[in-house]
Amino acid sequence: MILKRFILSAALSVPTAPALAHTGAGPSADFATGFLHPVHGLDHVLVMVTVGLFAALLGGRALWTVPASFVVMMLAGGSLGLAGTDIPAAETGIVVSIIVIGGVVALGGAWPASAAMALVGVFAVFHGYAHGAEMPLGSGAISYSLGFATATALLHGIGIAGGMASLRSRQATRFAGAAVALMGIVVAVA
Repeated sequence: MILKRFILSAALSVPTAPALAHTGAGPSADFATGFLHPVHGLDHVLVMVTVGLFAALLGGRALWTVPASFVVMMLAGGSLGLAGTDIPAAETGIVVSIIVIGGVVALGGAWPASAAMALVGVFAVFHGYAHGAEMPLGSGAISYSLGFATATALLHGIGIAGGMASLRSRQATRFAGAAVALMGIVVAVA
């Protein structure tokens, strides 16, 4: 029931809020600002929760290695953003991540944990880059980064919990993946 409500609320939010995480952060970039950055953008929330769903589908060690890969690579991408490195088409990479990771969950196939880690890790760089590039000037990079890493891990946890709760019916998780991929397509054309 919770998964259905999440899907419905996310689907209704897509047309009105594409890529909202990229409007810039507030006046200070402390832990709280970093924590709130990924939560304010539907694009980030969708991917981070779906990474958790993907990990739940795979089970075993993927329950922690797939989300951990995302967080580590997101922090690497955040470092690139903080350093002022330009990653062309970062926003496109973020939108593609919604479609691809949602599609992978929708297909529900078995993946080796290492391949799943690589897939989510590549997309995590784009998400991290967006967080790092948009950190307000004169802010504490470490506390801001810890904030967005913590929020990301919690969103992964929500996805894992939802995926584990619906494992009796893998179709519910696969349906959620399809809904996320569809929302990614809507964001891409909006």
